[in-house]
Amino acid sequence: MLTVRYFAGARAAAGGLSSEPVEAETLEELTSLLAERHGERLAMVMKAASFLVDGLTCHDRAAPLPANATIDVLPPFAGG
Repeated sequence: MLTVRYFAGARAAAGGLSSEPVEAETLEELTSLLAERHGERLAMVMKAASFLVDGLTCHDRAAPLPANATIDVLPPFAGG
């Protein structure tokens, strides 16, 4: 079981949730499941988002996720 934490616009797109449990093997699977669960608005945010897996940036959406990992969904932030 993974813990997904939402920040800024991702939190708003997920209906105000700050975190939720999800079962997924990869970021591809995770983003697909979350898009189905929360709709197109979150799907669009996740297309541009960065992901931290247990605090480390993950660019490979097909890489296996560790069991019990915490996934942070970080949308692009405005400003400096």
